[in-house]
Parts: sequence; C-alpha cells; structure tokens
Amino acid sequence: MKVKECMCNDVKFVTPNTTVCDCAKLMCNSHIGCVPVCDDSKNVVGVVTDRDVILRALACDKDYKTIPVSDIMTCKVCCCDANSDIKEAEKLMSQNAIRRLPVIENNQIIGILTIGDLAKNQNVNTEGVCDTLENICDCKSKNAE
Repeated sequence: MKVKECMCNDVKFVTPNTTVCDCAKLMCNSHIGCVPVCDDSKNVVGVVTDRDVILRALACDKDYKTIPVSDIMTCKVCCCDANSDIKEAEKLMSQNAIRRLPVIENNQIIGILTIGDLAKNQNVNTEGVCDTLENICDCKSKNAE
C-alpha cells in the first residue's frame, strides 16, 4: 500500500512568518496537533507541534502573539514521498520517534500521514502500527527495565 492511499490530503500549513498565536488557533480550530511550515512554493521548511507551542513559546515567556513560528519550529523535518510504501513511512516514524509525517510530491506538501491514519486504515498491518507506536514511545526499552 502506498502512503497516498492512507494519508490525510486536507493538510493545513503555515508560513515561517505566521505568528505562534495564529498557528495555535489553526491547530485548535482544525483539531490537529502538528502544522507543517512551508515557504511560498509549498516546500516544507519546518514543523510546529502543540508541544513546541507550549515548551518553546509559552514556557519560555515568549510573546506568542508576535513571534513567528520560525522561532520555535523544528527545522530538520522528516518527510516521505506520496508514492512510498507504508512500511517505509512506518520505519521513518519509528526511527525518528515521530507521530506525524508530512507527505511530499515534487518537493511540495500534499498531505500528512499520522499514526492515527495508519491505525484506522483496514489495509494496514495492525502489528506494524503497534510496533511503530512502541518505537515512537520507546515502550520496548521501558518495559525491559
């Protein structure tokens, strides 16, 4: 199965100059916990999570109404190609401990693949999703202790 068959293609994104406040409102209104940051050509240049908003803006007493997301975003972003196999995407998520993976085609964002998308898709191997989630959460090493 290909990533494009499982991903959400109604992806919301912001630009590097979007304020943290506006980004947080987009997350709230869209019921999402992660927003890709894209340049004018829709190339992914970063990603902002709800955790970034809290830990990199609010907890640091930054003025979330004026600072741009470029000040708090993660710049090193793992992405996958829309035509990649789901197993490749699961491997990327596992290796990088991420729950959300921007999906690109011709270097432009076209969707996002989440651990939830994998879990609810009947054509995806449930055992593979469980392994991916265990790796993301580092459950295997914690259970061994």
